[in-house]
Amino acid sequence: MANHKVYRVVPKGGWWQIRHEESFISTHRAKDEGVSIAQKLAIKNQPSQLLLQRADGTTETEWTYDEDQLAPKV
Repeated sequence: MANHKVYRVVPKGGWWQIRHEESFISTHRAKDEGVSIAQKLAIKNQPSQLLLQRADGTTETEWTYDEDQLAPKV
């Protein structure tokens, strides 16, 4: 997926931050809230990828959004 946007939800001091590339977007108390908002951003800005990261930087869950995947094959 060339030129796709990468969004990350990362734990930070008991909160959850949404980041795009190296930019900070927002902070949320609940992990689920951060993931929900980040999913909406990633879906709106396809092609994109959303990574839910653990405190050690490893990926817990990954979602990929690509409009082309939904296009009918001819």
